[in-house]
Amino acid sequence: MRIRDADAASQKDIAAITAIYAHHVRQGTGTFEEVAPDAAEMAARLARVQGAGCAWLVAENDAGEVVGYAYYTQIRDRSAYRFTAEDSVYVREDQRGQGVGKALVAALIERAEAQGFRQMVAVIGDSENAGSIGLHISLGFRQVGLLRSVGLKFGRWLDVVYMQRPLGAGDRTLPPPG
Repeated sequence: MRIRDADAASQKDIAAITAIYAHHVRQGTGTFEEVAPDAAEMAARLARVQGAGCAWLVAENDAGEVVGYAYYTQIRDRSAYRFTAEDSVYVREDQRGQGVGKALVAALIERAEAQGFRQMVAVIGDSENAGSIGLHISLGFRQVGLLRSVGLKFGRWLDVVYMQRPLGAGDRTLPPPG
């Protein structure tokens, strides 16, 4: 498997990202979106993330197929949040449980640390999402919150799990001024 930056101009990347996310929108509870965005919207999202200086990565298998993607953004727009990133990760259904998501999030952690982020937060749809929760625990995240029944999808109420991991020096020191 190879992890690399996604390419917003690549039809291959956009098609794979769009298909992977559409499956999760239509079949899963890890995202609370209910209508799958089209390729143009996914390309615009990718461009916004990268345009903000954040990472959007894809995982390719040995055949060069994109089998998962992950990205981080600043958790909120206000400047006080400038050192806290939120990650998102989606893996092609036939590749789940094979380390793709873990490799992607591990690469995001490295990138976010190098960029000066001090915390990473995962906002996980559905408290029964054992795969995503377990992946994050394996990378040093811990659960810091649970919002009960805040999403309604597929005719049932869903929780949101908040997980957090310090990056670099975390909150032990203040970042350099500037």
